[in-house]
Amino acid sequence: MSVTSRYREAWEGFWSEAPEDEGAVFWDAEPALTVGLHLALFEPHVAAPGLPVVDVGCGNGTQTRFLADRFPRVLGLDLSAAAIAHARRSDPAGQAEYRQLDVAEKSTAEQLHAELGDVNVYMRGVLHQCEPDDRQPLADSLAALIGERGRVFVVELAEAARPVLAGLAQSPGGPPPKLAPVFAHGLTPGKVSDAALLDHVHAAGLTILASGELPLSTTEFTSDGTRIELPSTWLVAGRADFSTGASGLNQ
Repeated sequence: MSVTSRYREAWEGFWSEAPEDEGAVFWDAEPALTVGLHLALFEPHVAAPGLPVVDVGCGNGTQTRFLADRFPRVLGLDLSAAAIAHARRSDPAGQAEYRQLDVAEKSTAEQLHAELGDVNVYMRGVLHQCEPDDRQPLADSLAALIGERGRVFVVELAEAARPVLAGLAQSPGGPPPKLAPVFAHGLTPGKVSDAALLDHVHAAGLTILASGELPLSTTEFTSDGTRIELPSTWLVAGRADFSTGASGLNQ
């Protein structure tokens, strides 16, 4: 199963029009406020720190490049060719690798696993944007990618983010400038319930090793200068029969 053409075209259109400027995309906050915080939650549960790291839904590669500063091999994957083009232009030194792949297609994930072996996966804000029929296949693909030894860190908008987004969308002056293109391209953030996120992970045959909540920083600010943050849920998952140990990704 692969993603619908509507979903693919929506992302292609979004990234084709997205500015190149740093912080121009609504969710593209600086790594110190995003992946940097997430790694502190992920690292204690990683059992095989030497594995390649795969950033699923890498977009323009901001978080991927941060990962590539820390780990020997990092691969950013995205459905959109325009997103991958952005990422490569933003990484002229080639710190990371980037590929356009439909990760919701399990055979694609299995082929990548055959190439790389087990990997550790970072995925931020991808499942909640997927079409409903693509969510479980995506979770199944994550399980295929990490294999027996890998771990996956997933962070998604929580249910509590929906009224926040709705309020922003219905502001008297319209949605904030960086959020408006998301809606204009038919993207629908925050559509996965907290319970459904856990169900998808369990159905993929993975065990949740840790979970919690934290605010997800955006690059947009309110009129009084306050950064807009959205409630999010995070989790670390892997195979139940593989010991976690007490190592970190960067060891």
